[in-house]
Amino acid sequence: MHNLYVYARPPFVLSHGSGSWVYTVPSPSSTTASHDQERKYLDFTSGIAVNALGHADPEFARVMGEQAATLSHTSNVFWNEWAGSLAELIVETTKREGGLGLSKNSGQGQGAKIFFTSSGTEANEGAFKFIRKIGKEVWSQKTLGQAWTPPSSTSSSTDTAQPCPKYRIACFENAFHGRSLGALSATPNPKYQQPFAPLVPGFDVGELNDFEGLEKLIGEDTCGVIVEPIQGEGGLAVANVEWLRAVRKRCDEVGAVLIFDEIQCGLYRSGTLWAHSSYPTDCQPDIVTMAKPLANGYPIGAIMMRDDLAQHIAVGSHGTTFGGSPLATRLGHHVFSRLSRPEFVSHVRDAASHLHSRLSSLPALFPTLLHASVRGRGLLTGLGFKDAADPGTLVKMMRERGVLVLTAGKDAVRIVPSLVVKREELDMACDVLESCLVELQKAKVKTE
Repeated sequence: MHNLYVYARPPFVLSHGSGSWVYTVPSPSSTTASHDQERKYLDFTSGIAVNALGHADPEFARVMGEQAATLSHTSNVFWNEWAGSLAELIVETTKREGGLGLSKNSGQGQGAKIFFTSSGTEANEGAFKFIRKIGKEVWSQKTLGQAWTPPSSTSSSTDTAQPCPKYRIACFENAFHGRSLGALSATPNPKYQQPFAPLVPGFDVGELNDFEGLEKLIGEDTCGVIVEPIQGEGGLAVANVEWLRAVRKRCDEVGAVLIFDEIQCGLYRSGTLWAHSSYPTDCQPDIVTMAKPLANGYPIGAIMMRDDLAQHIAVGSHGTTFGGSPLATRLGHHVFSRLSRPEFVSHVRDAASHLHSRLSSLPALFPTLLHASVRGRGLLTGLGFKDAADPGTLVKMMRERGVLVLTAGKDAVRIVPSLVVKREELDMACDVLESCLVELQKAKVKTE
């Protein structure tokens, strides 16, 4: 194998998929007849919450081929027709359905701008750059009464220019914002961070849903705060709406920008456009980062910010080679258009309700194994375990029985099917899950 060994993968190779199913390549080295055959798995990982339309969607494949045969990449030296169309679609849908502090059906009075990237990590990195630039503008106007200007390269020892202290970024325990150095600095997991220290300076860590610590965490030198409304990788904890209101209020008090990382929970996975779409506007962010399902697996991400912040971002403030390409944004336009159809959203909500109903009965059936309530929301959901060793064991057991799921954080199993999942597929996965819990409980009783 010539691939760098950074992933602990199961011992099979996937060859193709269809809807919620994936299929393996028959193993040429197997010595048993069963492993010589193609095997199929019910995929409730969906590429880690990416494949919203499932695998090998015919319309998605048609659009990809059509655009690839027309114009796939130009760089951002030039305009292309699809980047603007997708940006408009996302912003106008947000204005209609709620989010980003824009009133629902807000019409022409408020707006937002979008910067396209190639991934969620890149979206968060760009957002960090933007809030540090905006922080300088806020500080300079408040402290000096003028727009911020960079220090002169010919500054002398008598130069009275003050360095801007408003550069700190607040994040929260169990967050996951990416693996590049800046995003990693906002991902307070020692396993991820320690091998790559020293990290980017200026990050402060708080605790999700902790009211008392907000005043100390978010101060006058804070330029921005980043929070996931639902922590996908960190264990499926949901940010309390009243706590988000307190975060929003504290950001307003000190002139800090509030970012919601909706890379995993956004774009209808939670049952609404954004996980925060139904929240009051005084609980909503200034910037939203997005990625995963936007082009159903083709690399794309985006940063969306309100116009009042976008005015601080000028030509040369940021850039990307691949972000916003004709191919990525046409695919994004196709996917977003389908996800936002009322009948599609209704299907997601019905599927999520059924899944929650099935999962919610399990803690009472297995009280020695499971915490009392289902975690997450919508089709980003799962179960918390009392023994931190059990999630990994359960994932393996379910895989052996033909169902793929994920772990989350230190103690949870995460269930993230495609958004086109069928009711019978949900039932099959839940049946397998319950049978594995029975076997896991029996095994624990034997060892006691």
